Formats: sequence, structure tokens, C-alpha cells
Amino acid sequence: MKILVTGATGYKGSVLVPKLLAAGHQVVAFDTQWFGNFLAAHNNLTVVKGDVRNISDIPFAGVDAIIHLASIANDPCGDLNPKLTWEVSALATMQIADHAARIGIEHFIYASSGSVYGVKEEDQVTETLSLEPISEYNKTKMVSERVLLSYKDKMTVQIVRPATVCGVSPRMRLDVAVNMLTMQAIKNGRITVFGGAQLRPNIHIDDITDLYVFLLDNPQITGVYNAGFENISIAEIADILARRTGAEVITTPSNDPRSYRVNSDKLLATGFRPKKGVESAIEEIIAAFNAGKLQDREQWYNLKWMEKHVL
Repeated sequence: MKILVTGATGYKGSVLVPKLLAAGHQVVAFDTQWFGNFLAAHNNLTVVKGDVRNISDIPFAGVDAIIHLASIANDPCGDLNPKLTWEVSALATMQIADHAARIGIEHFIYASSGSVYGVKEEDQVTETLSLEPISEYNKTKMVSERVLLSYKDKMTVQIVRPATVCGVSPRMRLDVAVNMLTMQAIKNGRITVFGGAQLRPNIHIDDITDLYVFLLDNPQITGVYNAGFENISIAEIADILARRTGAEVITTPSNDPRSYRVNSDKLLATGFRPKKGVESAIEEIIAAFNAGKLQDREQWYNLKWMEKHVL
């Protein structure tokens, strides 16, 4: 198939695109490239630098399926410029979906977020619970989901609500919990944990990108799916790191006791199985750092980079 991937040079896209190419697909990788482009050249890969807000710049010709990853990622970046966040993460999604439906593209995979639920008291946060998004980022994801579901009679719509992603990517991120704490442990020999009892759902970057490939191969699986296989506390992550690196763990009080968790039984019922977890991600980050393949660069922190180079 010919696959259009938006946000293709981002953290997830940089791992996903090579998997799509390895599966024999043609890929059109569309991205602003604010954080660079780390995709290796390939005969079946076309990289287009552009902004999803400009619908006329997006090369839809001949496309069979869309994997829509592009958005202003995470709460702090979303709050930097709410107008930009709504235009990129919600309005552009609506325009892309509408155009895709009009020209007959039959398959649309959307990267939403597990954060659309807000803070829930329930131990099992399933897809049936109400959405109560808190930040601009969460709100744009919820609105985009609703827009896409309105097109489910015109095309296959698959919506994924991922937990926080962890692990190594050519376009790395060190501003997400597991990756950030691992880099602190490696570089400083100590980790500062605020509170520690707070639960955070996680998914390995190989599992979330494998999931997008799985959904592409299984268009009969439609609707909304949570994707997070480890609800693990910050203190547990710190304990793993202390064992793996010998880092000292410093625990201080937190004024943010919120816990987030997700239940992914609905996804597991489709036959999809995760292969990796938080501990794998930590091992791979340590190995990449020790091999000189990963550095602690400003570019890997979305907020700092956007403030300095984008906005």
C-alpha cells in the first residue's frame, strides 16, 4: 500500500516508518521537521517537509491509508501557544479527515492519547469511561476523536489512545518519564523523584509502532483502543534504575498526587500482544548511551526546543 504518515519524522514516526518500509509499503513522510529528520533514504520513501495546517501542501495522490501522528505533543508544549495547538492538533485533523473521505481514502489510523480521560478514580480505566481532558493537548485529542468517528461510515477509522511512550528512537525524546529518569541516572548518578506513589501507564515505542502496523494489516478492527500495558509507579521506575545503574534515588514531597492508569483488555482481545516493557526501554537507553549512539541534547526536549527554535 501507499501510506501517508503525518508527523513522520517525530519520536514515534522515526521508528514506525522503517517498519512500514520493511513490510513492503510505499511511504510518504510528511512533517514540519521542527526537530530534524532522521529517516534513512529508501527507494519507497518520499519525505515532504510541510505543515499539516496547509492542506494543499499534503500529497494525498494515490494514498491508500493515513497514519496521523502529527500534533503539538504533550501538555507544556500545548499550553505554549493554544491557538497553534488547536490549529495543528484539531483543525488540521478535521481537514485531513474530510479531504481523505472526499477523495476515497479508505483507511485512517489516528494517534490520540490516554490522557483524554483526565484523572480517574477507577482502577480500570476502560474505553467506556467519560472523557474529561484537562489540558489544551488533551482537549484537541478528544475533539479530533469525535471528528474522526463522524467519518466511520466513509472509511475504516482506528483510534489509538497510547500511554506514555518510552524507549529509543532516532528522533529521541528525553522529556517523557522513563526516558528522562534514565538519562538522569546515567549522567548524574542520582534521580530525584517527586512523591513516587503516582501511577503512570507506559508503552514501549516498539509496541506502539508495531500496533500501528497491526491495525494497518487488520482494517476489520475499528473503533477506539487504549494502548498501555504497564501501570507502574514513579518509585518503581526509580527502583529499576537504581538496580540497573547504581544511581541514588532522592525522594521529595510532591504537590501533584495524580495517578493515571489505563486498561488495554479491549486491544488484547484483538490478538495484539506487546513484546517489551519499561525495563526493556531502560536497558536500551543505557546501551545506546554507552555505545555513543545517544547524547543528552537540547533537541530531545520538546518544550525547550520549541521555545527556542520554533516559537
